[in-house]
Amino acid sequence: MSQSRRVWKPAYVGLGSNLENPARQIEAAFELLRGIPETRLIARSPLYDTAPFGVVEQPDFVNAAAALLTCLEPLDLLAKFQEIERNQGREQGGQRWGPRILDLDLLVYSDRVISEATLSVPHPGIAERNFVLLPLRDLAPELLIPGLGRVIRIPVNEQEPRITRIV
Repeated sequence: MSQSRRVWKPAYVGLGSNLENPARQIEAAFELLRGIPETRLIARSPLYDTAPFGVVEQPDFVNAAAALLTCLEPLDLLAKFQEIERNQGREQGGQRWGPRILDLDLLVYSDRVISEATLSVPHPGIAERNFVLLPLRDLAPELLIPGLGRVIRIPVNEQEPRITRIV
């Protein structure tokens, strides 16, 4: 694709880690997101310390969100996220909502609604998970999420699970 024909789309990613120095994993992930071809990291949220969701017998998580501009299609961007996860040591097929070195979720891709076997966008858990919603609210409070409305207007329970802004 020629430089003049590129179409840049906004995309938002949720980041999470609770193994092998989670804060360092998230910081490394921000740097790795910068390295995705045809993609620019344009903003990042503060880090949050979050109690586990689902399987609670595991270490606390560090969560954050990032805003990207990308020329990649959603499935190509997802493939890059999965490559980053693997390179950081994440094993596929682990326990759902279990401990992980790194988790990168495509939350929003432009104004697209995607429902495929390997990808749902907007991410189906945005409105129910404060560890996704609060970093996203810090990053883009006026972001319009298809089917949900503006981030700032989505109610959030900041107590369940426990969440604390750390950086």
